Amino acid sequence: MQSSTRTYIIQAVLFVLTIITTTMAGAEWMYGNIFAFVYDFAYLLMGKGAEKPVTDETVKLLGWPQFLQGFQFSIPFLAILTIHEFGHYFVARMHQVKVTLPYYIPLWFGISNSIGTMGAFIRIKSVVRSRLKFFDIGIAGPLAGFIAALVVLWYGFTHLPPPEYIFSIHPEYARFGLSYPQFAYENASGNIALGDNILFWLFKTYIADPARLPHAYEMIHYPYIFAGYLALFFTSLNLIPIGQLDGGHILYGLIGKKKFDIVAPILFGLFAFYAGLGLFTAESFATGSNAVFYERFFYLAIYIYFLYICFKRASDSPMTGLMLSLIVVVGQFAVSYIHPDWQGSTGFLPFIFILGRFLGIRHPETDENEPLDAPRIILGICALIIFIISFSPTPFILIE
Repeated sequence: MQSSTRTYIIQAVLFVLTIITTTMAGAEWMYGNIFAFVYDFAYLLMGKGAEKPVTDETVKLLGWPQFLQGFQFSIPFLAILTIHEFGHYFVARMHQVKVTLPYYIPLWFGISNSIGTMGAFIRIKSVVRSRLKFFDIGIAGPLAGFIAALVVLWYGFTHLPPPEYIFSIHPEYARFGLSYPQFAYENASGNIALGDNILFWLFKTYIADPARLPHAYEMIHYPYIFAGYLALFFTSLNLIPIGQLDGGHILYGLIGKKKFDIVAPILFGLFAFYAGLGLFTAESFATGSNAVFYERFFYLAIYIYFLYICFKRASDSPMTGLMLSLIVVVGQFAVSYIHPDWQGSTGFLPFIFILGRFLGIRHPETDENEPLDAPRIILGICALIIFIISFSPTPFILIE
């Protein structure tokens, strides 16, 4: 009993901390600035004195009013995340599988490049022996979270503020009036755009009022839209049919262990291939001095070793992992040689490392391997469609 109470306290504290960190992150994304105490702490670290008053007019510091505005991001985003996790939780309990309440993971860096959390998870405390149960538990979270994300996106795109709202974020745009995109982005370096997926494009094209739709570089300042977009992004990541991701549970339920152990490593290889495409090209090695050539060769060796670590668990033989890594690299060089303008998305590489090194590419075998019935097969196909329409090949585009 004491152990259970301690666990509940930990979960509650993590949840409260995550509310705080996501609210702060939401305010930072909305206003594009940092909180005053972060600014003061930076002065302290730089040795300029803790007593120095904040008088820098070029820095618009955030305070309590902006923190409260951040709830417009944190509440819908955490609501979607919570609905997702409790989708898993209630279906697991229905199948008499022992699970914990969600553990939320707060993560905040103090600058506008985090979302305040690394997500949430529930722990399965008993062995799942049924392929059917894995399918049900795996699919419940993404379906529930996806429906919640649709609601948030619908609200965000149907309740857009007047176009003048952007002047409260960027007062410097006001002198241009509503024609600001023609002038404000002459030097667009540093701006961030959200990469389209099919569903997000449909909302922008057919749901939003064109007169109120913000410029692509300003979408991150609209909290409901940004929260819904992130929810779609994380839903699509969870639905990747590899390992013990939700998509892995779904695919395992649909096709069984034998086929899954063939299909999942292939999908993982394609995912890794796309992520690193364009990172190294034959042209980059053909230009520059010998010193540059050796430097690039050194980084290429590190990249191959990185892929080897990711592929090592794809097979029982370490040599197979090395061969797969080399095949991916050679293939990337070949495609980049034929189509030098084709680029992957290197932002996926950390996720590939986590997937290959920790979560695993294969799926644990179950004692009961009964095939799924027709309604579950239809749900599995729906999950695949959700993945396709929610996945963004390049989720975040940083203008350089």
